[in-house]
Amino acid sequence: MPDFLQPPRLDPSVAAERINQASLLQVYGQVAALVGDCVEVQGMSAPVGSVCEITSADQNSLARVIGFNRDRIVLSPLQHLGSVSAGQTVRLVDSSCKIRVGPELCGRVLDAFGNPLDGRPLPQGLRSVDTHQTPPHSLARPPIDSAIQTGVRTIDAFLTCGRGQRLGIFAGSGVGKSTLLGMLARGTKADRIVIGLVGERGREVQEFLERSLGAEGRERSVVVVATSDAPAAQRVTAASTATAIAESFRDQGEDVLLLIDSVTRLATAQRELGLAAGEPPTTRGYPPSVFNQLPRLVERAGRTKSGSITAFYTVLVEGDDPNEPVADALRGLLDGHIMLDRSLAAQSHWPPINVLDSISRLQPHLVTKENLASAARSREFLSDYQQHRDLISIGAYRSGTDARVDRAIEKQESLRSFMQQDTDEIAAMDQTFCDLAQLANS
Repeated sequence: MPDFLQPPRLDPSVAAERINQASLLQVYGQVAALVGDCVEVQGMSAPVGSVCEITSADQNSLARVIGFNRDRIVLSPLQHLGSVSAGQTVRLVDSSCKIRVGPELCGRVLDAFGNPLDGRPLPQGLRSVDTHQTPPHSLARPPIDSAIQTGVRTIDAFLTCGRGQRLGIFAGSGVGKSTLLGMLARGTKADRIVIGLVGERGREVQEFLERSLGAEGRERSVVVVATSDAPAAQRVTAASTATAIAESFRDQGEDVLLLIDSVTRLATAQRELGLAAGEPPTTRGYPPSVFNQLPRLVERAGRTKSGSITAFYTVLVEGDDPNEPVADALRGLLDGHIMLDRSLAAQSHWPPINVLDSISRLQPHLVTKENLASAARSREFLSDYQQHRDLISIGAYRSGTDARVDRAIEKQESLRSFMQQDTDEIAAMDQTFCDLAQLANS
């Protein structure tokens, strides 16, 4: 038989893994009640996190176990439910949500379950992994001691990021979080890029792929999408799926850039699930499960002995309040935070990063003493100018009153020009530090 007529051969190790994971026992139950978006099932037992299939006349839908109501399990739909009625059959599919991963996924757009959204079938030879992995042990994490280029001058100069570091991008709506993520994806020196778009508007997905990410960034990226109209359980799963794909690359010895947009929409989806499962609302209506889930997600990123996951998590601060519960919790969990300023964005200052309100906790361990001194000196210029900004703007400050303020005023235009950057520009890290040293010490 000619080679092109022969069916594709499955890798023996992949086939053995699928056989070992196959379920030999089928568990069934029946729909007992529909409360809001949750389905109560009687006649079966399944652990929390299990995936079940609800059979209906028009379509079969997947759902995840989120809790119990006496002897009934409570399911939250992973897909839009069809025509659900009492007595319909529910089947246990798996004890957890699994996806297939491999380097062949680069350049693809997937949903929260690892299914393709770009109209092409998945390649052969992918292996199956659980979307909810255990974070690496604390003693199995080597120190983060090398910087990674992001291609964004302000971040590389003032908020230097290390391989395996986790940072948050905090901003209100419409300030430029997605645009900054696109700049990071195009300018990074990471081997692979994994992007999780959680709760995004459907219109923005294609725009992000074409305008923010671009063809060059998309070639080495895997994009996982769960739009705002997707069920809450699917939006929560999307973040875990993106992280699991990043973990698979890291375990192969690669340096991965993980971008999650946004953690706030993930927290909102988890709030829906927690309240539906009967949890009490606590801080601003968020149940305890939200603040239990956040550290489990971010701790999965980082550096191990085999590779690294450098992660950026966007946080949509409500009402531009940086102290709202989700933002406040994440600042304590991450290795630094990048604050985007709406007033800078209004002045067409892109990217609108507020250097004085931002910090990278690992920068002192990643750059030379000379580069660190240049960054500190430039921060002083920005701080001195900010403290006297009102006097300067109304002309009440007289030159010669304070030598430090005079120096800060002299450096403002150069600093502003240094920190501004076109969205399609990629700044080399070595050149960035060279320009910063010249600016700070001239």
